[in-house]
Amino acid sequence: MMGPLAPGAIVDCHTHTRFSDGTGSFEENARAAAAAGCAVLVCTDHLTLPASMDPTGEVQVVEKDLPSHRAAFEAARAAHPELEMLCGFEADWYPGCEDAVRRWSSGAQVLLGSVHWLGEKDDGAWIDDTSDLRIWHELGPDEVWRHYVRAWCAACESPLSFDVMAHPDLPERMRPLGLVATIDLAPLWDEMAACAHDTGRRVELSTAALRKGVGDYYPARDLLERFRAAGVPIAVGSDAHRPEDVTDGVAAAYAHAWDAGYRTMEVPRADGGWDSVPLR
Repeated sequence: MMGPLAPGAIVDCHTHTRFSDGTGSFEENARAAAAAGCAVLVCTDHLTLPASMDPTGEVQVVEKDLPSHRAAFEAARAAHPELEMLCGFEADWYPGCEDAVRRWSSGAQVLLGSVHWLGEKDDGAWIDDTSDLRIWHELGPDEVWRHYVRAWCAACESPLSFDVMAHPDLPERMRPLGLVATIDLAPLWDEMAACAHDTGRRVELSTAALRKGVGDYYPARDLLERFRAAGVPIAVGSDAHRPEDVTDGVAAAYAHAWDAGYRTMEVPRADGGWDSVPLR
């Protein structure tokens, strides 16, 4: 890191480029971050999805493109010395993914863990694909939530070195479509908070849900407060898939975290370590 960060410095721990399912380049994202006064930008394209999840390689960095992905990152980093850029990945967890994640993410400075897929790698479904709602109709929202929390806790308990668990209550993405649980989610959320604590994971406070019309952050306020009560640290990210969304809402997220009881956030360093930085 370039030096101690001031409280409230803008840090975006979750962004994507066109190497996965984003629209911009590393250079375009870096330019947008610098213009927004960002101090630390973490680049986290998707990787290690099997063919059943991503048959055409549209939403991830396929293995053969890893060298060109790293070269493009390094070019943007060199062009923006005013910005601390870290190279990371968002790795989807599913049963049996561990060897692929370790191999493909070798050399990454930050590794986000996430769950978008329920089921085995060759027999499952996306939970946040608004164009394919079959799992929501087959299982119903209550069972989707139960299955999701089991998978999320399995991801936390996996031996993979996930630095942060991204957008922890992703099923909320379907709330604008009316796909809302009818059960009380509090026991499931308590389970998530306990699991994150027991496995030593950080969780992401993501501004993406606001852009998706969810009406709250990921995680929702009640879940965020449970993570805080359990002593689970947070990192903040935009999950930007367009340059114009890089750092979007991050400063407001700091205030939101403060109101939920957090006083610090976690910020990654280039050497792989993490610092605890005051929110203000």
